[in-house]
Amino acid sequence: MRLFLIDAYALIYRSYYAFIKNPRINSKGKNTSAIFGFINSLEDVLKRENPSHIAVAFDPPGPTFRHEAYEAYKAQREETPEAIRESVPIIKEIIKAYNIPILEVMGYEADDVIGTIAGQAAAEGFEVFMMTPDKDYAQLVTDHIFMYRPKFGGDYEVMGVPEVLAKYALTSTDQIIDLLALMGDSSDNIPGCPGVGEKTAQKLLTEFGNIENLLVHTDQLKGALKKKVEENVEQIRFSKFLATIKTDVPIQFDATHCLREKPNEKELIEIYTDLEFRAFINKLTGESKKPVSTGPIQGSLFDIFTSEEPEEEKYATLATLKTTDHTYHIAENEEDQLKLIALLEQHDFFAFDTETDGIDPLQSNLVGLSFAMKENEAWYVPVPADRSETEKIVKRFMPALQNNRSMKIGQNIKFDLLVLRKYGIKVAGSLFDTMIAHYLLNPELRHNMDYLAETYLSYQCIPITELIGPKGKNQSNMRNVPLAQIAEYAAEDADITLKLKNYFAPLLQKEGLESLFHDIEMPLIYVLADIEATGVTLDTDALKQSSETLTVELLKLEKEIHEMAETTFNVNSTKQVGEILFEHLKIEEKAKKTKTGNYSTSEDVLEKMRSKHPIIGKLLEYRGLKKLLSTYIDALPELINPTTGKIHTSFNQAVTATGRLSSTNPNLQNIPVRDDLGREIRRAFTADNADCLFFSADYSQIELRIMAHLSQDNNMTEAFRSGADIHAATAAKIYNIPVEEVTSEMRRKAKTANFGIIYGISVFGLAERLNIPRGESKELIEGYFRSFPRVREYMDESIQIAKEKGYVETIFKRKRFLPDINSNNSIVRGYAERNAINAPIQGSAADIIKVAMIRIFQRLEREGVKSKMILQVHDELNFNVWKDELEKVKTIVLEEMENAIKLEVPLIADCGVGENWLEAH
Repeated sequence: MRLFLIDAYALIYRSYYAFIKNPRINSKGKNTSAIFGFINSLEDVLKRENPSHIAVAFDPPGPTFRHEAYEAYKAQREETPEAIRESVPIIKEIIKAYNIPILEVMGYEADDVIGTIAGQAAAEGFEVFMMTPDKDYAQLVTDHIFMYRPKFGGDYEVMGVPEVLAKYALTSTDQIIDLLALMGDSSDNIPGCPGVGEKTAQKLLTEFGNIENLLVHTDQLKGALKKKVEENVEQIRFSKFLATIKTDVPIQFDATHCLREKPNEKELIEIYTDLEFRAFINKLTGESKKPVSTGPIQGSLFDIFTSEEPEEEKYATLATLKTTDHTYHIAENEEDQLKLIALLEQHDFFAFDTETDGIDPLQSNLVGLSFAMKENEAWYVPVPADRSETEKIVKRFMPALQNNRSMKIGQNIKFDLLVLRKYGIKVAGSLFDTMIAHYLLNPELRHNMDYLAETYLSYQCIPITELIGPKGKNQSNMRNVPLAQIAEYAAEDADITLKLKNYFAPLLQKEGLESLFHDIEMPLIYVLADIEATGVTLDTDALKQSSETLTVELLKLEKEIHEMAETTFNVNSTKQVGEILFEHLKIEEKAKKTKTGNYSTSEDVLEKMRSKHPIIGKLLEYRGLKKLLSTYIDALPELINPTTGKIHTSFNQAVTATGRLSSTNPNLQNIPVRDDLGREIRRAFTADNADCLFFSADYSQIELRIMAHLSQDNNMTEAFRSGADIHAATAAKIYNIPVEEVTSEMRRKAKTANFGIIYGISVFGLAERLNIPRGESKELIEGYFRSFPRVREYMDESIQIAKEKGYVETIFKRKRFLPDINSNNSIVRGYAERNAINAPIQGSAADIIKVAMIRIFQRLEREGVKSKMILQVHDELNFNVWKDELEKVKTIVLEEMENAIKLEVPLIADCGVGENWLEAH
């Protein structure tokens, strides 16, 4: 028999903070991170371990016996985040619906309850597993009681007596309490012995066995350690009292009560429905969707129907699937298609969707088109595999798709525009993309159609897997799906898209987002589609040469690292790197460990240690080079489209909460630019041919200019208006010296402060970034705010606005919702406050470059220029320009970029030209 005892709060906190940067927020604005993570953990252990018995222990409300004995116990802890407090009652409801008992005893913590139950259950012959990441539980481990610790990456670690002793370098699990008592525990505010860390505590226990023996023989200690121990005898004893988990709590283990039972699925489905946990509902029901059609089908599956009604006569020969809740038609022949086209021509709007045999719009082939003009009625137009026959059918729809009069509605409509371009159709007219509409309304949520339909229409769409199977090498494609099935699926897509448009349109108006949506985001779709279809030329020979050169450099670095370490090891193994740095070379005594139990050797950890040993710099250089090779130099050639011979990145409008575009395949936003090796990547992006040039233009310090505009700080605006070097001007203000006396080092520090402060950098953060003492960092920040007093006021005002409204806005009224802005937990609140300051700045910068892109694109088309915009990366736009058009394009680009919006300070765009991206940058 196996009993699992779950430490509820430990898992709840772990789940919540796992999503702290990207919390799960449902359509009601509820943060469901903690709930979602807890259920995942519970489901995982039930499936993975299949325990015969299970219970969940909670800390009770109010103080425990430790608080009564020691007022400062856990007093330093931040207040519980509101999202966790609100989640706990729901988690308890879920546990009850699982028919799992909840253990809670007033005056005692969950670990005391688990310690007591574990001992009693083990005495009755149970194998007991305590599910918790908390190291304190190691003291409870016996031959029949184990720790079941969640590890990074979703795995678990089972720790029995041998594992505990090995991990903590002890000879008995009884020593765990003594170890905690000596070294203290900052998370629980257990004081311990000042100056005694884990290593020293282990050494003392190896020599003396336990605290009692140590305190009797302090005369055997020497120097400072002897003084520390003797001066803190009572504190050490008291720390042991606080660290000891009680095993005699007034609670009795009842095996029958903890016997695992079947969950109450009805109750769970009700709770999950309210939380919008569709995946968990599907797991319970075993269904991927609810039936779409509930009424009887009239006639055969696809029947021909006629009617005396004039309206229906229009569709007399259309094959139709008619149910009680919708009517979907198939227009399979030319006559039916012409009747459908006539209807499309009569409407000022229609929703449409394309079905393809793949997910890459530039390489996939069209399988069919679907259309909807009114809710609950839609049409599907199948096309054959033969390309010439498909083109004939598609071109019949050209007048409807290419007219400027009707609004075209779609879900991720850029995909459809790109597919149709391959068949000679350039869709025109205003657009309404339901995915992007929802993104503006709720940027932090998911935006796929299945989620939107279920959340806002209470409707479950037919899942794609029902047609082509689950993802994997055996997945089929839409070309192989029977007509009846694909017609229902495709027509439903168009129908649901139209319904979502009707739902979101009034919300956009209500939230003041209409202008942002219709004037910026929708026109931008045409721009992005053109950029993606155009693509950019890649010099594969240059990349191959770079790969060979850098591989040699990589091997050289590896050899140098081994020489510095005076031993060989796997440089790509973080575990071995940690052991070399902290055990072999002993670079740092108090090395941080990850959840896996290995030493942390992440980039930020190594950066902080760079000055302590030359091997650190070499390791960072090695990792940077390795990433450069694998992510870009060796990977980019694989992304070349075999038809066009170019790279076609995909731009995403509905991913980042700030409004910035992201890109995939390749991710251009992460191409390194600061070092020589990183610049090699840009060298490979070239002009199309010998008659063209690569032209690049980027905004100069746009975020600082936006800060000057928003803050209205006189000193900052004056510096920009005068055309001064803003970083030198900032340094002159901070150091109170003439600008001509500013040194390069002063300017560097001022530049870091300029950009860091708009991201809410702390004194500690600035000190780390500049590698300066915290005192100097503090003076630098204080000097900055003395120089630009309105910047401080703007920051305070932004936070206050967020506290009052729950969101902040960009210049163009893009909203960034900050539900944690009023949290009593300073970590959570601080993250929201930094976003309150930065989101209007970063979001405004994103909006401004989008406006510039639209105006440039439209002007290039209007003036008949054949040169093309080919890339957008952050504040930079790139073009393939024909040499005879260079001056014209340069004029257009700079005029439109610098006049995209009128700010209190001038917008400045810098530009360059060359044969490749590097030369132009």
